[in-house]
Amino acid sequence: MSRVGIVPIPVTQGVEITINAGEVVVKGAKGNLEVPFDTDYLEVKLEDNIVQVHRKSEEKFARSLHGLTRSLIANAVTGVTEGFSKRLDIFGVGYRAEVQGKQLTMHLGYSHPVVYAAPEGVELSTEDAASSTGAQVRIVVYGADKQQVGQAAADIRSKRKPDPYKGKGVRYEDETI
Repeated sequence: MSRVGIVPIPVTQGVEITINAGEVVVKGAKGNLEVPFDTDYLEVKLEDNIVQVHRKSEEKFARSLHGLTRSLIANAVTGVTEGFSKRLDIFGVGYRAEVQGKQLTMHLGYSHPVVYAAPEGVELSTEDAASSTGAQVRIVVYGADKQQVGQAAADIRSKRKPDPYKGKGVRYEDETI
């Protein structure tokens, strides 16, 4: 048995779940998310505000999808209720960033400003970083879809990866170089 896949997913107040053929639609205050699943190997049931994911067979592929699908559905429920966020710090003399609408403009030591347009469903904001970290600016990436938030944070970090010698660049909040 899958240790992750057998754990039930409690559905909190304000979350509406619809199970269609091959996908689970999760609606909440922060948005709507769709989680696809393979109907040949898995079965998803909603009973008494608890979602359960069951395997139809003991094949290796079915076992591998069991825990994954359960985790994706649980992340969708958490995303539409609380949301996910990633924090990035900018280190370096003269490095700065500002948000204008859905665009993040960063000055990262290049001869030109680097502009990053946020994907749909992802919000960006900047704030002054705590003086104890040594960073000038902190970028906050926020959204309902955990995968989109992580990808957007990785894209922003890739614009100027941290230098291993001086530590200049964009890095995650608790990342050690």
